[in-house]
Amino acid sequence: MCVPGCMDIVHTRLTRRGFFRRASLAAAGASALAAMPGLAQAEQVRFSSALDLTHTLTPDFPTFTGKPGIEMEHLAELRKDGYNMNAWRLVEHSGTHLDAPIHFSEAGKDVAGIEAAMLIAPLAVIDVSAKAEQDPDYLLSRADLASWEAKHGTLPNGCCVAMHSGWGRLATADPARFIGRDVNGTMHFPGVAPEAADWLLKERQVAGLAVDTLSLDNGPSADFKTHYLWLPSGRWGLENVANLDQAPAAGATLVVGLPKVKDATGAPVRLFALM
Repeated sequence: MCVPGCMDIVHTRLTRRGFFRRASLAAAGASALAAMPGLAQAEQVRFSSALDLTHTLTPDFPTFTGKPGIEMEHLAELRKDGYNMNAWRLVEHSGTHLDAPIHFSEAGKDVAGIEAAMLIAPLAVIDVSAKAEQDPDYLLSRADLASWEAKHGTLPNGCCVAMHSGWGRLATADPARFIGRDVNGTMHFPGVAPEAADWLLKERQVAGLAVDTLSLDNGPSADFKTHYLWLPSGRWGLENVANLDQAPAAGATLVVGLPKVKDATGAPVRLFALM
């Protein structure tokens, strides 16, 4: 089931300085919009720039296991075969990727089951980088959410709440610190407090969570409580998000380019913030 209010952010047009004035969302999104009682007209979104929030996925990109998240085999080469083609061996939860509800639930939606309308969302960026610099295990808190709302108003219905911890720049600049594995094997990086996730579930209509770290839960977490709270509710999560330091705290629209793969528990994505 779609998160209540998520259709409020289904947009009939995405416009770059008027160029896309006649462009519309796919029929599936329009049909879902029409099914929402009391919603007379979808919000129109105009933008002048698009910020890429995606890390380039390579075999060297940091992973939980330390094994490559993607491996490529050359199947054809231009000089020999007349065209180029590769085969991929891919771990679903690699690079900048989406966690589908089924990742932490028995009967949640797979990647293919997530409605297109839920993948276009107002973006709310919560900056906790100063706190995370002091505490690598920092957890985005209820107080951080309250502070954001005091400055920018109530979180928009159907939005994605993104934690900017400053870890995004470490993914390629300092992979060892990005993972933060100590001598005992415990990882150290920020995440979202279960209490904050629980409050968002109960008090706000949020479609997704996003973090610039390896996991919605912080590095030392052994119970993945935020995952177990968030994903079974039908919502999605984004991990290893890039360039959140360049995104505005409020006002941007997130577009999640998600491959439609049956039975997938997650998938690498291409993320854009339209500003």
